[in-house]
Amino acid sequence: MIQARKLPPAPGVVLDPYIAVSVLGLVAFGIIMVTSSSIAIAEGLSVGPFYFVQKHLVFLAAGAVLGSIAYRVDLEWLKTYSQLLILAAFALLLVVFVPGLGVEVKGAKRWINLGVSTFQAVEAVKVLMIVYLAGYFVRHQEALQHQLLGVMKPLIVAGALLGLLLAQPDFGSALLLMSIVGGMVWLAGGSARHLAGAALVAMPVVAFAALSKEYRVRRLLSFTDPWADPFNDGFQLTQALIAVGRGEWLGVGLGDSVQKLYYLPEAHTDFIFAVIAEELGFLGVLMVIGLFAVFVARAFYLGIEGLRQGRAFEAHLAYGIGLWFALQAAISIGVNIGALPTKGLTLPLISSGGSSTLMCCCAVGLLLRVSGSLREPRAVGAHEGVSGGAK
Repeated sequence: MIQARKLPPAPGVVLDPYIAVSVLGLVAFGIIMVTSSSIAIAEGLSVGPFYFVQKHLVFLAAGAVLGSIAYRVDLEWLKTYSQLLILAAFALLLVVFVPGLGVEVKGAKRWINLGVSTFQAVEAVKVLMIVYLAGYFVRHQEALQHQLLGVMKPLIVAGALLGLLLAQPDFGSALLLMSIVGGMVWLAGGSARHLAGAALVAMPVVAFAALSKEYRVRRLLSFTDPWADPFNDGFQLTQALIAVGRGEWLGVGLGDSVQKLYYLPEAHTDFIFAVIAEELGFLGVLMVIGLFAVFVARAFYLGIEGLRQGRAFEAHLAYGIGLWFALQAAISIGVNIGALPTKGLTLPLISSGGSSTLMCCCAVGLLLRVSGSLREPRAVGAHEGVSGGAK
């Protein structure tokens, strides 16, 4: 039975400056760009020009509270009960199929009805999966690095979660989660040969899932040549490419985007990066990518430092959060510039999106906790062992 623990004092008095500055920069970018990109959409819906940015601010405030709780969490408690937390991930993905609790939008069952709002379950699953894997790597270091079964166990757990995601269906989130898991296993020292074998087994399944639905096939075909059908299947991508092209070096000016005026779908969520490119140009794009680079680089540095100190759980927690933000940002940006097939993924901490904002803030709080923990002196005799290193 889980025993409740009082929250420990927050570590230190100074937040990690690299994390704090990069996150505040991304959040500031998000507030400005959500405001700019959503006014026309909100007026079209007759909900007031600042409806979406007000919602965004509410979720940021709630995310700040959730992040502060995560910052004060006892990492030893988190490590001890990480196996139970993965059960919570399965429960969340199953709840979306329960009538009355799950919410269906455009044929997809991805949201849980909370009464005052809805919550997308997969966003919490990302955090829970990272915590579970960090705990697994501490418990099974030797098996992970030297035995096929040691690599396959976390992949089987992840595969079961992916099956539930595909049933919703949520193909994009499934691919993202699979990439995070594969990256974490490799960074923990999992054999590249074993991972390659698992990938070969998974590829036919992924290919079948991608080609089993007509709309996914159309997305793939439109990605190869969006201009062949610019007013139907290629509409989103062509409008995004027009926005990116109009921005040139310095942009058309903040608030002066044309594409956000009912041309570019989901301008304040999935395609907000295209609006950034149009209004702020290549310079604005570089600033956003630079902020993500600082955050991810700091997460990976904390992972390296955690392994050096023999704090494997903290290390893999940092690696997982860094991978999550890096991969999701890369996919979102890639979709917006036409480098990847169209898929609805938010740009972390920037796009309007309640569930994503909440759990990104939670992840930031955990990463700050890891940073604070690594600055604390280690109790004599406390040692997890150094886990891994990519092979």
